[in-house]
Amino acid sequence: MQVICGRRGDRMNKKSYRVQKLKAIFVLALAVVLTNAVVSYSNTVKLIHKQQEVTYSYKVITQIESIQSTLKDTETAQRNYLITAGADDLQIYLAAAQQTNSNIQILSKLTADNHHKQQSISLLKPEITKRLNILQQEISLRQNQGLKAVRQLMLSDKDQQIGKEIQQLIHDSLKAEQNLLQQGMQQSQASSQKAIVTFFIAAVVDLVLVALLYDLLWRYIRQLQQTEVALRQSENRLRAMIDAEPECIKLIARDGTLLEINAEGLAMMEVESADVLIGKPIDAVIVPEYKAAFADLHESICQGNKGTLEFEIIGFQGTRRYMETHGVPLRNESDGTFIHLALTRDITQQKQAQQKIREQGLLLDVSTDAILVRNIHNQILFWNKGAERLHGWKAEEVVGKNVLQLLYKEISPQLEDAYLRVMNTGEWRGELHQLTREGKVIIVESRWMLIRDDNGQPKSILSVNTEITQQKQLEAQLVRSQRLESMGTLAGGIVHDLNNILSPILMAVQLLQKKLPDQQSQQILQTLENNVKRGANLLKQVLSFARGIEGKQTIVQIQPLMAEIEQIIAQTFPESIICQIDIPKNLWYVRGDTTQLHQVLINLVVNARDAMPNGGILRIAAENLVIGEHSVQINIDAKAGSYIAIVVTDTGMGMSSSVQQRIFEPFFTTKEIGKGTGLGLSTALGIIKNHGGFVNVYSQVGRGTQFTVYFPALTFRDTHSLSPELESVIKDS
Repeated sequence: MQVICGRRGDRMNKKSYRVQKLKAIFVLALAVVLTNAVVSYSNTVKLIHKQQEVTYSYKVITQIESIQSTLKDTETAQRNYLITAGADDLQIYLAAAQQTNSNIQILSKLTADNHHKQQSISLLKPEITKRLNILQQEISLRQNQGLKAVRQLMLSDKDQQIGKEIQQLIHDSLKAEQNLLQQGMQQSQASSQKAIVTFFIAAVVDLVLVALLYDLLWRYIRQLQQTEVALRQSENRLRAMIDAEPECIKLIARDGTLLEINAEGLAMMEVESADVLIGKPIDAVIVPEYKAAFADLHESICQGNKGTLEFEIIGFQGTRRYMETHGVPLRNESDGTFIHLALTRDITQQKQAQQKIREQGLLLDVSTDAILVRNIHNQILFWNKGAERLHGWKAEEVVGKNVLQLLYKEISPQLEDAYLRVMNTGEWRGELHQLTREGKVIIVESRWMLIRDDNGQPKSILSVNTEITQQKQLEAQLVRSQRLESMGTLAGGIVHDLNNILSPILMAVQLLQKKLPDQQSQQILQTLENNVKRGANLLKQVLSFARGIEGKQTIVQIQPLMAEIEQIIAQTFPESIICQIDIPKNLWYVRGDTTQLHQVLINLVVNARDAMPNGGILRIAAENLVIGEHSVQINIDAKAGSYIAIVVTDTGMGMSSSVQQRIFEPFFTTKEIGKGTGLGLSTALGIIKNHGGFVNVYSQVGRGTQFTVYFPALTFRDTHSLSPELESVIKDS
């Protein structure tokens, strides 16, 4: 490449040297020609000037001779008139005298610009005037006194003297002019010879320069011919290279017409010859909705800017293609404007691939599972909509981040084992605990798959996560229910045996009270009786929890029941606890035992009171609620239908997750010894289940607890079909 560039530089230097040499010789020849022209012009001007001087001398001599001749004619006519006194001679005399005066005037005008000649004429003119006056006086004397009087004047010395002076002045003037004429003729001849010699020298020099220029021009033309051949060959090679280019190359004029196009462009346009396209508007094949954008791009490029555009074309055979063009301005050296050089490539397959990828991405986004891709360095590469919904982060927030730092509190042995397993076997499946954006821990069933590159090397890991947190909670509820059921069965048997033990004791105490009337004995026996009854009551609660409560169920309104609970709270709860009750008047009815429902609510509000030893807000609310088939997963005991939801919320100390898992177990309590039996919530749960309901608990440590109890409701439609007896019960209630 350096050798080629060096050779190209040498050729450019030689070409520049030849051009500079030709310019120098041309300038030299032009200077010589101009010099010859100036010299020739100068010689010609001098020759003309000398010729003018000779001609002027001729005119002066001729005019002096004319004056001499007319003066002589005047004198002759005057003598004839003096002798004959004829009128004709007088007329001849007058005409000759007038001609003499006229010639003198002409000579004066002719020599007006020549000071030296004007001085000579100034000497001659008064003498001639004086002579003409004498002649006129002689004529007047002849006319008045006759010939004798005039003869004496004619023979006088004065008259002869004036004539001689005039002749002498004319002779001197003629001689001076003749000398000047001779000198002028000699100088004119010398100037002519000099001009001829200069002309021949200039002609020889010009011929030499013409020959030299001809030789140089012939060589330059020959080089131009060789350059033209080389340019034609280079153009052919360039055309072959452009036609071999797998992309379309176009040259577009400022008015939008096509100037040049390569073979690949013809194939894209679906034509066989460039003649079909050359000179035609380039946007003829562009889809109409892209023409305005292409026109803006073309205008920008013609202003000297670069640009890129994607658009569609329809070929001459109807094929639709997506095109991507890169336009650059190409300067027109003739006027400095720009034309449009476009490099265009077919991106139809790329567009189709992008569309396919987009469709696949939409399918991935439609998936409810969280799908993510990370590289082997655990940096997130892909994050679908399901992952956004599950974890809370947008894709643009997590791409490039470390997935282990984002979704896990710590690197557990399970995660390490999963990574090693997927790298060794290519896949892994298991359960993981992950975090959401709010810091909530969720349980997911995760499936990992290793993706390799073309060389078989590990490239990335595809993970599909399905949330099973609710499923796990339902399973835990089921296990807890089964455990409670087992414990209830066991507790039922124990209660039966303990009742058999306590019954004789109570009977014996009652008999002893009749036989021992003293006060001390009565106090002891009363204490014993109270404890036995307390134990029997405790056993009754255990039995109620174990076997469920079977009582007389009626149609119950929740609002009056809530009013009783509100009255108890107002009378017995400390003033530091603020009670807020929100019970709508249009609540549905519940089929159940009023006493048992009262017991459930009392247990919940008492627990709420105990959770707020320093005071707080106790809120009790109720609402009508319809649970559909898609919402029955909120609890394992939930069924689709109409419910009344009673919500008891406190702002107390709250419960940890481990405590929440055990609150419905019999005899489990977090209260101090002697302040709780651990049977309140277990008994309440038994009553709720016996009424066909279920309960949900939500609690956070330090933020309080919320119990939501769901009882199957009787809507107006259900109560409308009841018997008159039940309707009267509803009215009475």
